[in-house]
Amino acid sequence: MIKILVVDDHTIFRSGLRKLLSDEPDMRVDDEARDVGEMLAKLRRASFDVVLLDVSMAGRSGLEAMPSVRAEFPKLPVLFLSMYPAEQYAVVALRAGASGYLTKDAESEELILAIREVAAGRRYLSSTAAQRLLLQTVGGDDDQPPHHRLSAREHQIMLMIVQGISLTEIGKQMFISVKTVSSTRTRILQKIGVDNNAELVLYAVRHRIVHG
Repeated sequence: MIKILVVDDHTIFRSGLRKLLSDEPDMRVDDEARDVGEMLAKLRRASFDVVLLDVSMAGRSGLEAMPSVRAEFPKLPVLFLSMYPAEQYAVVALRAGASGYLTKDAESEELILAIREVAAGRRYLSSTAAQRLLLQTVGGDDDQPPHHRLSAREHQIMLMIVQGISLTEIGKQMFISVKTVSSTRTRILQKIGVDNNAELVLYAVRHRIVHG
């Protein structure tokens, strides 16, 4: 039996996953967590075979949490579920230590397959994301787009900026100061090679990080 911990800040989504996976004879959702702090506490108290982890949550993001997860649970399979396109974000997730990456609009059959794959110690990516990762591996770092060089926190803040969220609101959602958000924004613009938020949005649309 594959024991699963679902980590997502949306109650309806967690409930939907629990109901979906309840039909599978070889897996069950043993517990749920709303944020990274709750996830780490539950991982320390109980044993799980797979963690289904949302990339972006209020406060500390799933990506930012991976160093802590890997430090305490180095062999625990973590499958990221996200609304962000896999072909652009999967590389960041794997570098952070994820076992796999799926978008939340994936078919239920693919999710179930992915869970079984990572539970067996393998990695899972959609075919599109896998092809892109292979091309980047063959091409080397010079062929990677600039946003793949961002840190986990920089990625999260970039995504929030291009969604039109103010720096003040970003700080509130991530529990960090506006000054920290502002300095991070400056680093993002420098790494991407753009001068302002409008150019950052155009970059995000052009690279299919968000849909225009």
